[in-house]
This record gives sequence, C-alpha cells and structure tokens, in this order.
Amino acid sequence: MELRDIEIFLALAEELHFGRTAERLRVSQARVSQSVKQQERRIGGALFERTSRSVRLTPLGERLRERLDAGYREIMAGVEEAVATARGQVGSLAVGTFDTHHREIAVVLDLFRQRYPQCELRMREVIPTDPFGGLRSGRVDVALLWLPVHEPDLVVGPTVYSESLVLAVAADHPLAGRDRVVLEDLGDHLVVDVEGPIPEYVWHAHTPAVTPAGRPIRRGTAVATLEEAFTAVGAGGVVSPIGAWAAASRVRRDLVFLPITDSPILRYAPVWRSAGETTLVHAFVQAAVDALAAG
Repeated sequence: MELRDIEIFLALAEELHFGRTAERLRVSQARVSQSVKQQERRIGGALFERTSRSVRLTPLGERLRERLDAGYREIMAGVEEAVATARGQVGSLAVGTFDTHHREIAVVLDLFRQRYPQCELRMREVIPTDPFGGLRSGRVDVALLWLPVHEPDLVVGPTVYSESLVLAVAADHPLAGRDRVVLEDLGDHLVVDVEGPIPEYVWHAHTPAVTPAGRPIRRGTAVATLEEAFTAVGAGGVVSPIGAWAAASRVRRDLVFLPITDSPILRYAPVWRSAGETTLVHAFVQAAVDALAAG
C-alpha cells in the first residue's frame, strides 16, 4: 500500500464522505474511489459499506484503520523530525561565553529560542586563559570570544558586541584613590599573568605587552581563572585590566574598579570549529546578526 493510499484510506475513514475526503486531500473524487477499490481488491475484502446516503467502515476496515493510524502517525513524526533536523531546528547547541556574558546576549538567545523552540540551548562557561579548549574538545559548539582569533581550525563570525576594560586594583592600592587611570599607568605596576594555553596575541588584545610609550608591562602572579585573578588583585601584589561587564557583576570590598580612559575595546564574535560547522551553528550566528540589526 502506497503512502498516498494510506492517507486516502485514513482520511475517508475519518470523513466518511468521498467528496469531503477528495476536497481535504486536494484530489479528485474518482481518485479516492479508485484507491479504495484497489486496496479492497488487494486485501480481498470490503473496507467500507457504501450506500447512496452514507459511508461507514466495515469491521475489517475498522481493524485496518486502527493499525494504519498508529503507523502513519509514527511515519509522519519521523519525517517531520528529519526535516526539522535538516533545517537545524532540533537537537542541542552548546554556546560558550566568558563569565556572565550570556546576560549581555540575552536578546540573541531569546531570538534563537523563539525560532528554534525544539532545540536545547546549553550555556557553557569559557575560561579566559583557555578560550579554544572547549571548542576543540567538542564541549562547546560555538563560543563568543574576543578578537582577534587567528587559528587555522576555527571559523570567526561577525562581531556581535564589544566592551571596554577597567583596571582592578586592591582597595588599599596606591591607585585606588584615583577616579580613572590610563594604560601608561600599567608600566608602574605588576599585572596578573596567565596560566593557560591562551595564545600571546589573544591575551595582548586584553592586556598589552607594552604601554603606549613603549615601556614593558611586567607580569606578576599567574592565574588560570577570573576568580583567581580577583583574589590575586585583592591581595595587593598585582593589578589587572578586567572586562567592564565582569567588573559590574562583582561587588567586593577588597577591590576597586577604575575606568581606563584609553582602554582598548574588546570586540566579541562567534567562533566555531570548521570541522564542527552545523546548521544549528549557522542558525545561531544568523540569530545574533538579526537580533543586533533589530536592536
């Protein structure tokens, strides 16, 4: 029995009217009648009792309807799921962000969820000292990372958002009494070092190697996470540029955050593995572009 014949049989079993069945399926009434007769000949028994006034299922037709209905629904559910998967509408997508940055892309996440309600969106934290580890291990499908990113196995999308840097210093640090600083001030103090596989060129976009005047910026305590950086700064031995959003999410008595008037701007973009490029990844990037254009 062809799928179209199953559809005709089930529709007629529900409508119990050849004309309404033909209209519903957008076929001719003759096509409905022909299909039913063919199946009755194939099965060897009547499926419907027809009179000039009514159409009803025979006991044989009723049993066939019960068996075919469940199978047909399962087939169609499978087809719909396959189509949705091909369009990137179901499955799961792991999105990585630094610290609390998922709050800053709330409009992007909301738009993606609205467009793909069947997709499970999983948020993962990216450690600044190892920005590519989650991507390369497969733990993260797409990550929002600061630029530049020049890695042969990674693809960089369009800039999604940006932020300035502030300087984190201990509450009793000599700089703590000022209302602002400049990058040149970093040449007078030790800054936190990084303990992780982050490339130097990526870290220098955050914490430069030299001041604008060319003085070296000396490194002190090495840290692996943002919390370790805050702890090291709070102890008073080092200072550190910190993303403005991360600073805004922290209220600590042992730290002061000072605007850096000539701060570099960190620009963030979606990054994913070229070998891990999927329709869901592209759908997320498109949602980011559309959400920003609308905002």
